[in-house]
Amino acid sequence: MAGIPSSSATPSRLPSVSAFSFTMFIAFAAVFLVSLGQVAPSPEKLISGMPRMLNLVDRMLPPNTDPAFLQRMGWRILETLQIALVGTVIGVVVSLPIAWLSARGISPISAFRQIPKALVSLCRTVPDLVWALLFVSTVGLGAVAGTMTIVVDTVGFCGRFFAEAMEEADKKPQEALKAIGASRLSILCGCILPDIMPTLINSSLFALEKAVRSSVVLGLVGAGGIGQELKVAFDLFQYQNASAIILAIFAIVVTMEFVTDRLRTKFQ
Repeated sequence: MAGIPSSSATPSRLPSVSAFSFTMFIAFAAVFLVSLGQVAPSPEKLISGMPRMLNLVDRMLPPNTDPAFLQRMGWRILETLQIALVGTVIGVVVSLPIAWLSARGISPISAFRQIPKALVSLCRTVPDLVWALLFVSTVGLGAVAGTMTIVVDTVGFCGRFFAEAMEEADKKPQEALKAIGASRLSILCGCILPDIMPTLINSSLFALEKAVRSSVVLGLVGAGGIGQELKVAFDLFQYQNASAIILAIFAIVVTMEFVTDRLRTKFQ
């Protein structure tokens, strides 16, 4: 009929897929299905493990509310927050010069900027627990190893985002200062840092939030904090102590997320 387009003129609803893309999709699907069969929990394992899980939960209730235990747990929580705060602040301060040295087009050592960039990648690539084990072996058990781990983790996190923010800063003020003979350090302090300050604060708050969660886990390998108390509770089968610690950790993380969200909203 006139006025009705032919089927050959109808646009395709699905984009065309190249042979290479189709092959990669099939390969990914095959790897996923094989991995699913090898590492995913089967319904039989979930059903057989349910009674043991319920038995563990029953043994964890009610949480221990003994005043002496709560006081000891409070000191451990304070230590956890100290590790996160001190490690984050030191890490942010160290990240700024490293990010400046590794930023493209801004670095004063542009020919060698890949060296600090590789350092940031190393800090980010190695997991927290591995750094914690290294520092525990170096400086011994306790909060110092945990703080050093948070510093390295923060450098890996903030160093990358700080460098990207510096690279994306407005170029016109930089060119104006360059035209009157300003040094690279003057350009950094005079226009780059003021321009990207909201991004720096945002990234620093995310780093602090991340550090609180990380510092909880670091205690499991002897790096201080409330995680060390949790490990002792499980090792000694003190499940009521463990449930109280888990609830305290949950409260810490939720509170920190609330505080950092409010601060990010304020600085945006």
